[in-house]
Amino acid sequence: MKPGKLSGVSLQVKISSIYILTNLLVMCVNVVLLLGINNISRRLDMVYQDNLHLNELSDMLTTVQDNMTDYLSSKTSDSLENYYRSEQDYRTMMENLNEEITGISFDRMERNIRYMSEDYLEEVGQTIEAKRGRNVEKYRVHYEEATRMYEYIHTYISGLNMERFRNNSEQYSALLQRFRLFEVISLISMALVMASNVCIIISLVGTSIRPLKKLAGSADEVARGNFDIELLPVESQDEVGVVTGAFNQMVVSIGKYIERLRESMEAERELKERELMMETHLKDARLKYLQAQINPHFLFNTLNAGAQLAMMEEADRTYEYVQKVAQFYRYNMKKSEETVTIADEIEMVDYYVYILNVRFAGDIHYEKRIDPTLLSVEMPGMILQPIVENCVNHGIREMGGDGSVCLSVYRTEKGVCISVKDNGIGMSRETIDQIMSGSYREEGRNTGSNGIGMDNVISRMKLFTKNENVMEISSEGAGMGTEVFIYLCDGQERRENV
Repeated sequence: MKPGKLSGVSLQVKISSIYILTNLLVMCVNVVLLLGINNISRRLDMVYQDNLHLNELSDMLTTVQDNMTDYLSSKTSDSLENYYRSEQDYRTMMENLNEEITGISFDRMERNIRYMSEDYLEEVGQTIEAKRGRNVEKYRVHYEEATRMYEYIHTYISGLNMERFRNNSEQYSALLQRFRLFEVISLISMALVMASNVCIIISLVGTSIRPLKKLAGSADEVARGNFDIELLPVESQDEVGVVTGAFNQMVVSIGKYIERLRESMEAERELKERELMMETHLKDARLKYLQAQINPHFLFNTLNAGAQLAMMEEADRTYEYVQKVAQFYRYNMKKSEETVTIADEIEMVDYYVYILNVRFAGDIHYEKRIDPTLLSVEMPGMILQPIVENCVNHGIREMGGDGSVCLSVYRTEKGVCISVKDNGIGMSRETIDQIMSGSYREEGRNTGSNGIGMDNVISRMKLFTKNENVMEISSEGAGMGTEVFIYLCDGQERRENV
């Protein structure tokens, strides 16, 4: 059988099959040898069967002659019964003699004995009938003829017996030599079968055990800490094959686990670095806010008092203005270090643009295009207001005419996109590259900014989203305006990342 046909056979069945196969081979050889020995023995036993039969035939012929003589002398019913019985037995034995005409001398002699025996029995029968009829002269003639035929048949049988004995002796010697030769062949055959069985057992057991030896060697390498070993081929589906497959899977799993552990440690290190950077940026932003504000709590309380006074004096526009300024500062104080929603950031921009329009007599046209299903998406605080502030200070205010700001929130294939677009003086490619790389610096400019630069905004967005491509600035050139794109995950994706 080919090894491929045994790939799905269990190890127990394989070993049992080896044992059964070798024993069957030995048994088959023994059966063949035994049949050969029995055949020769049977032929040896049959060598003198012809002589034995002729001896029995001669003895029965003598019995018939004796029983006839006994009846003739005693004329009793017992002697007559004995004669008939022996005569019947002799006839039965005569039927086994050859009656066909052949070229074999032994067959011709048996045929002659059979015919002479029939004549002899006929003569004996007439002798008995003549005796019973008390015809002394007739039975005497028949008796003498029967006796003469008896002696002739007896002599003829003896001659045939001697001839057969001589011939059978020669056959016996030949058969005995063949028997001795068969014994030698049997011993050689058994030796060859035993040697073949040993070779078969060594070969098949070696084939079954070889994968186990390979497995033991690989397991020893893994025990020494070497996980970069070559995976073992699974040559069969028996117990050894199952263990080999499990061992390969274990080695792969251990390797992947070590790699994941290494990646996890590296990710943990990067996360700690990010947390430290985030904390540094937040502290920097808070410090800049504190530096940009003069006692914000006192200012907030003062604005609230002014709003109350304007309300009492029924100065509604003044009350609304002071109230929104107070809300703007409250957001600055509470939300700068928190994660907020897009709705909170848009509300902050609304306050800021309202304050600017009051200050500058409504020079800024503010438009919103918001997908209401995205208002609950989370983002860092104080992101949109600094961007709008940069649009006003560096784009709209320097153009000398009516400016507009369009705030859009919509969904893309990558997630949620927030767009802040103005119609200001635009921005060069060099300036965009400097802002995105964090190398842009304002010189000799006092814009009244709250102190949070674009580099701070970009850094906090990268830390929050764990993505480098979180912001994009687009400007077609001078006088063509500028558009800033911010990319976020939606609320569900954000929770999974966290």
